[in-house]
Amino acid sequence: MSKSKYILLILLAAFCLAQVDAQKQRKRPARKGKVEDTRVYLVHADLLHFDERVNPDATILNGKVHFTHQGARLYCDSAYFYEGSNSFEAFGNVKMYQGDTLSLVSEYAYYDGNEQMARARYNVVLKHKKTTLYTDSLDFDRMYDNAYFFEGGKMVDGNTTLTSDWGEYNTKTKMSVFNYDVKMRSPKFFLTTDTLYYDTRTSIAHIVGPSNVTSGESHIYSEQGYYDTKNERATLMNRSVLSNGGKMMVGDSVHYDSQTGISQAFRNVVYVDSLNRNKLTGNYGEYYENTGYALCTDSAVAIDFSQGDSLYMHADTFEIVTFNIETDSVYRKIHAYHKVRAYRRDVQAVCDSLVYNSLDSCLTLYNDPILWNNNQQLVGDRVEVFMKDSVIDHAHIISNCFSIQQLRSDTSCYNQVSSKDMFAYFVEGNIREARAKDNVQIGYYFEEGDTIPIIYNYQETSELRMFLKDRKLESVWTPKTSGTMYPLNQIPEERKRLPGFMWYDYVRPLNRYDIFNWRPKRPVTNE
Repeated sequence: MSKSKYILLILLAAFCLAQVDAQKQRKRPARKGKVEDTRVYLVHADLLHFDERVNPDATILNGKVHFTHQGARLYCDSAYFYEGSNSFEAFGNVKMYQGDTLSLVSEYAYYDGNEQMARARYNVVLKHKKTTLYTDSLDFDRMYDNAYFFEGGKMVDGNTTLTSDWGEYNTKTKMSVFNYDVKMRSPKFFLTTDTLYYDTRTSIAHIVGPSNVTSGESHIYSEQGYYDTKNERATLMNRSVLSNGGKMMVGDSVHYDSQTGISQAFRNVVYVDSLNRNKLTGNYGEYYENTGYALCTDSAVAIDFSQGDSLYMHADTFEIVTFNIETDSVYRKIHAYHKVRAYRRDVQAVCDSLVYNSLDSCLTLYNDPILWNNNQQLVGDRVEVFMKDSVIDHAHIISNCFSIQQLRSDTSCYNQVSSKDMFAYFVEGNIREARAKDNVQIGYYFEEGDTIPIIYNYQETSELRMFLKDRKLESVWTPKTSGTMYPLNQIPEERKRLPGFMWYDYVRPLNRYDIFNWRPKRPVTNE
């Protein structure tokens, strides 16, 4: 034999061995000491005959046809049996049983014993334990326990129903995959997506791609996540969105329990109440839809956009508590604590904590509150601000009240009023009247042409009322007073600043971003 022929034979033998190995990879390994029987056996048929005109390659079987193949039992009304290719075609009332947990019925099927593949068509029903799959075209690969449908199908798993254009179900792992126009229904939710993985053992659906879940008034949008259909719990990623009754929450990851109505969001959280026109942001948030309770913390910011200009407020934690949620008397309280800083172009504030009550539209600032409006500063032990139609109506400063107005930013001249209580009344958001009551002290500059201070007036009285127009003093009323008027160069040092005077411009928020920068008051010195 020549060398070239010898090499050719070696290559041919190698090719044949590769083909045999490829077949072995698909075949199940036989038990040790036994040769696996891969033949399809005909168990029974009422009538058996050959007809070359009808099908020259097949044995034609009629009446109660029964096949077996490697643990599977197959029944039909009639069949073409291709003994040479170890396969058959089944017609009418086709049924296949594998063990006592799996059945496959259809009107027609082709079964290949070598490939262990059943191709069922028309009114196909695959039942596996508590899971049922309905379709018109299904291929069932017994070797890998996979069922494929590709012309639309419906799976029923307990109270959950899934439909899609294409899908597969593995009877061993209990995992299924659905693609294209996927719909998932249960008595309490409805899900739509393009790709869905579903585990029938745990009843957990894995959402992939743009998906929508509706449960009552709640709606979820997600492109990546898991939904526990049995316990109605969702774990969502990739900026998923939860919405309910005009409220929306979004975060890098979101957890939602439909049974309890509790949702949690983590990192870059945004909570929007479009009805009340406010928003919370932070790195952690939670919302209880049954009670209306919400919480936001970790770089938390509350934004009120109910007015023309938005109010930005930062605190360590924000809480929203809803009362009488299912009635016409519903109202809310918003709590902010600690290290509160707020900014709007016309008003700024700092305090340790605050509460807003929608029942009386009252905003209360606690523990060292300071408010600024243009060139005016207000301090007191507690401050109550009352709103009307989302616009400030009046304010009450309680105990140790001190009002300071800087005449110009380039001067050290300040108009001052201190008292036990103070009230401010606003018209269209601008202060119209200010009142001070009990132990009133006044240090006030008279100006020439409303620009140059010429005389300093110090007074003590029981009550003071000041009326302003266009933010300028229009008139002053007091009962009996005692005091002195001083030329500018003769003002005693102890009169120039009323007791307790402190100008906290270094604490004041400068813009919406400065609310994150907490600056405490400087300690008082004797200088």
